Amino acid sequence: MLTDRYELPLSTASSAARDAYVAGCAAKLTMYPGAIEAFDRAIAADPAFALAHAAKAHVLLERGDPAAARASIATADSFTAGLSTREASHLAFFASLVAGDAEAALAAVSVHLNAWPRDVVVLGTTAFTNGLIGNSGRTGQKRALLELLERLAPSYGDDWWFTAHYGMALSENGQREAARPKIDRSLAQNPKNPWAAHARAHLSYEEGDPTAACAFLTSWLATYPRNGQLYSHLSWHLALGHLETGDAAAAARLLKEAFSPEVHSGPLRAKVTDVASFLWRWELAGHPRDIEAWREMHDFTNTAFPRAGLAFSDMHIALAQAVAGDDAALEGRARQIDELARQGRYPSGPCVPAVAHAFAAFERRDFSAAIDALEPIVGKLERIGGSRAQLDLVEFTLLRSYVCADRLDDARRMAGARHRGSSTIPVAGLAAVH
Repeated sequence: MLTDRYELPLSTASSAARDAYVAGCAAKLTMYPGAIEAFDRAIAADPAFALAHAAKAHVLLERGDPAAARASIATADSFTAGLSTREASHLAFFASLVAGDAEAALAAVSVHLNAWPRDVVVLGTTAFTNGLIGNSGRTGQKRALLELLERLAPSYGDDWWFTAHYGMALSENGQREAARPKIDRSLAQNPKNPWAAHARAHLSYEEGDPTAACAFLTSWLATYPRNGQLYSHLSWHLALGHLETGDAAAAARLLKEAFSPEVHSGPLRAKVTDVASFLWRWELAGHPRDIEAWREMHDFTNTAFPRAGLAFSDMHIALAQAVAGDDAALEGRARQIDELARQGRYPSGPCVPAVAHAFAAFERRDFSAAIDALEPIVGKLERIGGSRAQLDLVEFTLLRSYVCADRLDDARRMAGARHRGSSTIPVAGLAAVH
């Protein structure tokens, strides 16, 4: 029987279909271009190849085309006869994801991976920071992801794809010394692996070394296709490095050339989060507001995400609405979140509404109200999702609020307790409190 790259049997008799499927999975898992095209070749070689239809469905979902994703998973479901137990479970898992039932998918992922730990396509949905576990809204989700990867590690050995994610999870849990050799090993084995490059960028951020991050990313991005799905997000990381080192012109140039909404290479949600967070951090660092960029971001978010759904995206959408002074949209999204929470479908609870309230208060220059909104939830930010680097958006807002409210002792205390290395925190006025 034909198998995939991880020696798992596949229900296709076509070598051409298998080869194209393996190529599609490689592109999908490493965020290189060509995944859908490869899955289409697999389907052309074997129209009844259910796993190729399911993989294509998930790529379509990630690219913001849920209708096409549902059509593709429905086609996969029509070819279940003769599937192995593993493939049937694999298909059911992706059907839950495409249907938007994150709770069912979250419950299924551990069960599936316990039985078939090397089903890397399933693992790929949750192995990264903003994956299924990372967006679960639960306290302790970063530790839960690390525990999952620790449990699976013996099944993957020295696999470069797995090792990159393992290293990233260690870094996100504050285990920088353990993270570095894994990230370096992954890069040495496959220098073109963007997940290892991403993990290295995060590690440099955690170590407070923006100069190292800029040097590495400038070199690495020169070899990665501009339409690779991580190109723009890695450019966002590079822009943050420039912001920290004081090269504001380089940071602003990257926004326009590499990760503004019209050129962003990633999924819709990344276009929102990368741009909104950069624009806000730019201002917190003391630079003038880009009114036109914010206007475009507000228009884009209202069109692309008319309803609440994912906490990490909703936080950034609320930021764009607050900057625009769109109180009606802010209140409407808050009501949607409340309704989802009552239905048990918004597990991060009150965190996003609290942050949204703080953004709006900050815009009104009511810094005391912003502080009151953020202080109770600042220790629970992981429930929103996102990396520690991404969630600094909220911590920096609180730090700047302390400075603006002349609560310098609180700013000093918070800055001193941060997890990062020795780099200067890019928040205007904070240097005066040290």
